[in-house]
Amino acid sequence: MMSERVPDPRGWPVVRVSEIPVEPQPRRWLIEGLWGAAAVGFIGGPPKCCKSYLGLDLALSVATGTPALGRYPIREPGPTLVYLAEDALPVVRERVAALARHRGLPFGEVDVHVITVARLRLDQRDDLARLFETARQLRPKLLLLDPLVRLHAIDENNAAEVSQLLSGLRHLQRDLDLAIALVHHTRKTIPAGMAAGQGLRGSTDLHAFGDSNLYLRRQRGRLVLSMEHRAAAAPDPVGLELVSGDEPTIHLEVTQQMAQGHPPSEHTDLPQAVLQALQHRPRMTRQALRQQLGVQNERLGRVLIDLQDQGQIHRDDGGWSACLRAEHRQAIGGGGDHTVPRSPL
Repeated sequence: MMSERVPDPRGWPVVRVSEIPVEPQPRRWLIEGLWGAAAVGFIGGPPKCCKSYLGLDLALSVATGTPALGRYPIREPGPTLVYLAEDALPVVRERVAALARHRGLPFGEVDVHVITVARLRLDQRDDLARLFETARQLRPKLLLLDPLVRLHAIDENNAAEVSQLLSGLRHLQRDLDLAIALVHHTRKTIPAGMAAGQGLRGSTDLHAFGDSNLYLRRQRGRLVLSMEHRAAAAPDPVGLELVSGDEPTIHLEVTQQMAQGHPPSEHTDLPQAVLQALQHRPRMTRQALRQQLGVQNERLGRVLIDLQDQGQIHRDDGGWSACLRAEHRQAIGGGGDHTVPRSPL
């Protein structure tokens, strides 16, 4: 048994680090590759990017134990609780019914529960207490709140106000061991190479808050879903499409794997993986490269320095870019070989 020591009656209890219990099990998934069990985070993206459809797909999948997006297995199925502030209840019903119809599920047995109040404010103590009690009674595996901007009256750019709002949700998540997905908008313009989470509108505390995050964006007319996890490597992004059959079965469907293979291991040709990543995107931050490649920061830093010294990549205020080859520079009117000044990491 751990022996707690209280150095002062007014102080906090402490424990010797060796007496902290070993984590009883490895990281759990609620939805494998998409969302951790009891994880909080965001479904982010610009307007009209199917964020609500994705949120409802996750809610239905967890509630029925059927793979999310027809692809990602559910590891801890159970009831789900949703609140869609911008959609009328009949719209919510029809969207979930269409998803269930597409999967051949009996709609009457779908264990998705909808909060029916006209207004829910996370920055109001009474509303948060009622949400807590609703979740305590239902014990959902996933709580979906859509969208965040309609659920408060705080200044989203004020870190102190945002932190206080999020702390209430963290308390809810920890006390009831449930996952929470918040639908939120990204900024209208996101600089090239910026990590997707840094594009969330408002304080950077929002990005720091997430354990699991999903980001939707339009890329050359296609809808792309990327993932981000605090304690696990992110799967490759996938292409999505909102489709419907002859009857109302509108649903999101995975149409394309955007990048092949797994994150590099210690034995993978990481320099080549970095160069390939920079060929697909004109500029990437170090954080974005780490997120996509799933490598340790120190190892990536060494590779970036080596590639920069070799003149294959260079860095500016926007991030890292691949250098043009000499023959390409000449073809577009550039001069001969030159050395790009080495930038600090």
